[in-house]
Amino acid sequence: MKGSMRKLPSLAREKWLNEPRLQKVLGVLNTGGQTRIAGGAVRNALMKRPISDVDLATTLSPTDVMQLARGAGFGVHPTGLEHGTVTVVNRAAAFEVTTLRRDVETDGRHAVVLFTKSFEEDAARRDFTINALYCDSRGQLYDFTNGYADIRRKRIKFVGVAAQRIEEDYLRILRFFRFHAAYGKGRPDATGLAACKKLRKGLTQISAERLRQELLKLLVAQGAVAALQVMAKAGVLGQIIPYTDEWRVMKRLPTDDILRLTALAKEPEDLKEKLRLSNAEADRIKAALSAPQITPSLREKERRALLYHLGPQAWRDSVSLSWARSRASLADAKWKKLLRLADRWIKPVLPLTGKDLLSVGFQAGPDMGAALQKAEDYWIVSDFTSTREDLMRLIKHE
Repeated sequence: MKGSMRKLPSLAREKWLNEPRLQKVLGVLNTGGQTRIAGGAVRNALMKRPISDVDLATTLSPTDVMQLARGAGFGVHPTGLEHGTVTVVNRAAAFEVTTLRRDVETDGRHAVVLFTKSFEEDAARRDFTINALYCDSRGQLYDFTNGYADIRRKRIKFVGVAAQRIEEDYLRILRFFRFHAAYGKGRPDATGLAACKKLRKGLTQISAERLRQELLKLLVAQGAVAALQVMAKAGVLGQIIPYTDEWRVMKRLPTDDILRLTALAKEPEDLKEKLRLSNAEADRIKAALSAPQITPSLREKERRALLYHLGPQAWRDSVSLSWARSRASLADAKWKKLLRLADRWIKPVLPLTGKDLLSVGFQAGPDMGAALQKAEDYWIVSDFTSTREDLMRLIKHE
């Protein structure tokens, strides 16, 4: 029922839709054209999922959007004018407003677009049917791609011809699996999967930054591990990173993107460059990999010493990885206690400082550094019980 509104539910009573700041923006923009909520907010409302961002699609040109918004006293930020996107802010609520468009030229990474007045043309250029629904200010749905039926079936389908959608932007291969992991059920759509498998080498054209963003989102989706297994079998995952087949370990890990990525990657030390990870992300992986295996067999004193050296995050990561790779149940009380140690233990502070050593004749430099390190090692071995006086005596007798 192309473009038909029959048999579609109404979102009229949705709290998010009736939020006054959104309704005010819609009211202002609808004085000059037609503006509707598009994509993710509509999809999530129909699937009873949380809604974060509300994006709008409009028949207005970006210039008209800015003029009307400024006239109403809204904040205006031209955040993506080349694609027709303006961010409109009403009392701290931000809405991306994008002019309806159609692709006239694509190269697998970027698209040249022309603006249009047709919501149907705009829907035809979107990636998946579940992302191609619109909702007006009164809650009436507009479905030009049979997306509602796919939402009900929890099926991720490309809009139109799958291969054509992928060739417009090869990142849609990864998005197909990410959306299936987050919103799908059962096996992926056979037609979409076949197209992804056939065109998988196109992923080499995609920037590391875009791959990283999609992969990290996929890793925390509900069906992440099953989707990754399908990707591996189809030859798609290997186009992104060399991977292990520790699927059991992956299933047993917490829902954490960096932790799961650490277990997934065959060469985790190369991920910073390969996926353009941030310094913090790369450092976290390095720390988790360099940590010794931690198990409940460690004595309490040994646990505290390791936690002191590793820090809370590396401790949690190392325990989580060791636990996932063990044969222990995920309900094991001993492992739970081990993991919680980082939450309830306050890191002690070495009671000896450089000023203390200066007072007994040390000069700033390597000798002082070595003395402080010796004192710290002794203090750790004492289970952090040695006092300043104990450590000063140790240094003096050297």
